[in-house]
Amino acid sequence: MNIDLSRRSFLKLAGAGVAATSLGAMGFGEAEAAELAHVRDFKLVATTEARNTCPYCSVACGVILYSRKDEQTGKNRIFHIEGDADHPTNRGTLCPKGAALRGFVNAETRLTQPMIRRAGGTAFEPISWDDALNKIARTMKDDRDANFMTLNEVGIPVNRWTTAGFLAASATTNETAWATYKVVRSMGIVGFDNQARV
Repeated sequence: MNIDLSRRSFLKLAGAGVAATSLGAMGFGEAEAAELAHVRDFKLVATTEARNTCPYCSVACGVILYSRKDEQTGKNRIFHIEGDADHPTNRGTLCPKGAALRGFVNAETRLTQPMIRRAGGTAFEPISWDDALNKIARTMKDDRDANFMTLNEVGIPVNRWTTAGFLAASATTNETAWATYKVVRSMGIVGFDNQARV
């Protein structure tokens, strides 16, 4: 079947087709209205976004945490975690543990304050950060005063403290790692390691 179509008729037909599809695309058709009725809001609308570092291993991947008010408690609750695409370490990717970080963050058993088990006690009790840091500092000072070794058995100065150890975090900046190393070594601590090797 041959259709005798002039150039003018072809342009008229093509123009009518473009006009009809344009009107439909602009929402004048019933199909477009029905489609828009099923579109739901983006799940991250009206959320608070915060950037942080994954706590699991020594890679120190960047994560983005999304939180909003919990209707039951009225407190902000993290409901979505994803890799930070702008982070130079992971470029938005996460391992399975990092991808499941929301369960760790929202766990009911997660510690949110320092705890102490007193001498002879059977249970842990909460204490303030000031009390916890003072207790750590006092214990370290007492142990260093009792066990600091200025000279070895041959009389050579060594300035060592071998009864305490320090585990540094691997998800820190180079500057923080340098400052940590200098502080720990200046106290004479020999047992110094990093989470990256654990």
